[in-house]
Amino acid sequence: MQDLSQIRNISIIAHIDAGKTSTSEGMLYFTGLTHRIGSIDEGTTVLDYLPEERQRGITIVSAAAALPWNEHLIHLIDTPGHIDFTAEVERSLRVIDGAVVIFSAVEGVEAQSEKVWRQADHYKVPRCAFINKMDRIGAGFVRVLAEINKRFGNLAVAIQMPVGAENDFRGIVDLITFEYLQFGGECNETIERGPVPDDMHDEAKLLRDTLLERLADDSDEIMNLFLEGQPVPTELMRRVLRAQTIAGKIVPVLTGSAKRRVGVQPLLDAVVDFLPSPLDIGSAPAMKLKDDEPLTVNPDPKEPFSGLIFKLIAGTSADLIYMRTYSGTLKANSTVINSRTKEKVRVKQILRLFAKATEPLDSVGPGDIVGIIGPQDCGTGDTLSDAHRTIAFEKIQFPEPVISIAVEPRYSRDKEKLDESLKLMCREDPTLSLSFDDDTGQRLFSGMGELHLEINLNRLPRDYGVEAKTGEPRVAYRETFVKDALVNTSFNKMIGETELFAGISVRFRAMTRGGEFFVIENKIRGRQEIPKAYLEAALRGLSDGLRTGGAHGYPLIYVGAELLDLSIDPAKTTESAVVGAALQAVEEIIRQTGSTMLEPVMRLEIVTPDENIGEITAYLQPRRAIIHEMTSLATGKRISCEVPLAEMFGFGKALPKLSGGRASFSMEPCGYQELAAETAERLFGSVAGFKPS
Repeated sequence: MQDLSQIRNISIIAHIDAGKTSTSEGMLYFTGLTHRIGSIDEGTTVLDYLPEERQRGITIVSAAAALPWNEHLIHLIDTPGHIDFTAEVERSLRVIDGAVVIFSAVEGVEAQSEKVWRQADHYKVPRCAFINKMDRIGAGFVRVLAEINKRFGNLAVAIQMPVGAENDFRGIVDLITFEYLQFGGECNETIERGPVPDDMHDEAKLLRDTLLERLADDSDEIMNLFLEGQPVPTELMRRVLRAQTIAGKIVPVLTGSAKRRVGVQPLLDAVVDFLPSPLDIGSAPAMKLKDDEPLTVNPDPKEPFSGLIFKLIAGTSADLIYMRTYSGTLKANSTVINSRTKEKVRVKQILRLFAKATEPLDSVGPGDIVGIIGPQDCGTGDTLSDAHRTIAFEKIQFPEPVISIAVEPRYSRDKEKLDESLKLMCREDPTLSLSFDDDTGQRLFSGMGELHLEINLNRLPRDYGVEAKTGEPRVAYRETFVKDALVNTSFNKMIGETELFAGISVRFRAMTRGGEFFVIENKIRGRQEIPKAYLEAALRGLSDGLRTGGAHGYPLIYVGAELLDLSIDPAKTTESAVVGAALQAVEEIIRQTGSTMLEPVMRLEIVTPDENIGEITAYLQPRRAIIHEMTSLATGKRISCEVPLAEMFGFGKALPKLSGGRASFSMEPCGYQELAAETAERLFGSVAGFKPS
């Protein structure tokens, strides 16, 4: 079993095309996991192993690999950069201890760079940064370093600097050891250390002094040595830098060219030297299932076992489940409890993960990332724990789908097979959902964007042997309450000869737009006569009612519901009656106050040559786009704007025509806005189920 202090659980995160996969493939090669470096251009990558990934040259699903490096074990999770696959980033960040954020030395901080940085902030993940592509035309290390600090609060501190740039990029200065690193050999596998070149000495010393000043903030020893002009030992610098990185006070910045394999080995060293082990992270918060009391789980092999499922690959016979372990020791063929279902599940196999390949393990301790096979009815976010201490970790939160498409089987005989295939994909990806339109009976397959749906629908014939027909993409509209109200209602119904009854009192309120979608709270206190099962049924009924929809049939968001009272009759009340009363309360609030339509808004970022600015802005203007910023880059301009999703269908095909194929873009959801009456009228024909209020 690996020593906990020698484990590093990290993720590679970045904007699309910043070089995540090239960096990861270099890490696999230099740690001896592969014998040739995978190429995106040649379709030979190890971590991007799906046919769709290799065809498009992008990462679609997160892949895990265990890498040995300098007596340490690095669990590496390579994540997608495209915003449509944000669920892969979200669930990876939930279980890692540290991250490497990749930035392009040409494009700098891009839209998805900001998104993944904020996600890492949310999970309090220590990180280091790697400014990649120093060999590209337009590369600027100092410019990108300054941009990182401007966007993210002056945390980035260079611990390396490039020697040369673009075609003249020829090595790296290590600012800690103050040495010049030159890379040689067929794959730049050898590193020769020497003195810093004379023409780089002053600039390198200035950056090193900046590093020492930042380290001196937390170290009197470094401060005294620095002020006295004495040399600061490199091991002292590393120790203080590690502490400040883990505390989130500093983000060490490295540089190189992953495609040319320059700087990859020092990046591996930095992961070991500066990012935390499970011991550094320490205890994790959880809840006891027995009494809903909080507790902390320690990375101790002697504690009862606990682990969190963060990903699964669904199969018709068995699922491959990705799990982060937090405490205790799990052995193959042992039985644990699923916190969600409260059922016992058997772990038949434990696997060490090497992307698509695996290696069986007899047991696993805390702080590890492994695959398991055997447990049934498990999903992303489920906690598995020892029967002697059943607990639940905090769930992983995922964004709601913003786009839907109607899907039908090409042949009627495949109807059930299609439904099963779509349900399997939804089990794998929590940002996918399957529903049925009550008016048309159509299946609606929903996701985060056109590419997200396209790639998953392409899996149907390849992975499941089902051919399907699809309609036009449609926006996933939402609704919200117009005003607050108190609702008192009762459920009275005869089912056969059985009379059912439940009364409920709920206060509904409109919440600030842009915050949580909805909050349901139990405000009933000190009522011992109300069984816990009835309270849970009431909360479940309110949740289902809000998700079912408002006056126009779209799910409700930005609403709150406070359960104030339940009236029960021991002879007539059942859980079903309580759920019925809760659903009735939601119907009543909609009848009383009405609801208003909301449409999803996207944050759009376009990088384009200067000469195409006019065509692109002219295209955006009639589509209700609000341009917030236009930034100059070495290669052109970056346009940052917000635009309703309904106006963006087909933009991916229009942009190459507008720019001669030289512009690129990224989009991410950034909230909802009220759908104006005139806009609703214009879009009416393309919005299925829309009924003006």
